[in-house]
Amino acid sequence: MNQEETFSNERDYSSISPSARSLLLLKGFTNIPFALEAAKLISRPDHYQPDFSIKELAFWARLLHFESRYKSINQLLSGLPIQNILEISSGFSFRGLSSVINREVYYIDTDLPEVITIKLSLLDDLLQHEKPKGELETLALNALDEAAFTSITNHFPKGEVVIVNEGLLVYLDMDEKRKLCSNIRKVLRQRGGYWITADIYIKSQNRFPDLQMNDKLQEFFREHRIEENKFNSFEEAEAFFTSEGFIIDKEAEAEHQNSGSLKYLLASATQEQLENMRRGGRIRASWRLKLAD
Repeated sequence: MNQEETFSNERDYSSISPSARSLLLLKGFTNIPFALEAAKLISRPDHYQPDFSIKELAFWARLLHFESRYKSINQLLSGLPIQNILEISSGFSFRGLSSVINREVYYIDTDLPEVITIKLSLLDDLLQHEKPKGELETLALNALDEAAFTSITNHFPKGEVVIVNEGLLVYLDMDEKRKLCSNIRKVLRQRGGYWITADIYIKSQNRFPDLQMNDKLQEFFREHRIEENKFNSFEEAEAFFTSEGFIIDKEAEAEHQNSGSLKYLLASATQEQLENMRRGGRIRASWRLKLAD
């Protein structure tokens, strides 16, 4: 068995898929494009309605985190003239749909088959009243499968490529991270372009005791060893990408003030809790990477 088959077949990556639905229901509280509409669709026959009366600090902190993470990708995409965009492990994010509606881009949106099957059915409803300017493909892809990765990027017309991921590295161990880097590196070496990842997490266990939630999503994170898969520091993360042939082209700036969930977090927190959060420091970054050579 070759290395590619080892990465593609030994692990059941479909176990990751349930988190995508939980995150969509959370993002339904935000103004992220199509999040509310998709949350309502995926909840049928139940009626989905965001409850803004929630007073739980940990809930709003989690929502602010994921809202800011989504928007950091857009910040790093902004201004790039590249028309070819590949999103890997996109979950039930509809950044691709939003992009092709507003711009003449070629956007390939990918995730595991279980997610893509549901996502395609949601797109049928979401596209009813939209007239895209660009081209959108929504395809199944295990991003560690080198042959499939290359095949999908060959769908793009000539030109550079931007590869985007919002949440994937925390599900991968170091060998899997290296395999993903290898797949992306080969594409960028051939086509040119960038890799934008909002997935630069450092270990933060016990740093935010007020923000712990004992719910299904937190249990899911524990089962998938999310904390163990994070980097020990931002310096370690940078060294890892350097060793894989990448350099940081740009880092996204924090824009919490532009997040709708911030006012609910502030209304739910005491001054002591806010100070504890500030002391806890930064636990995630979004980087735009390019090849070092």
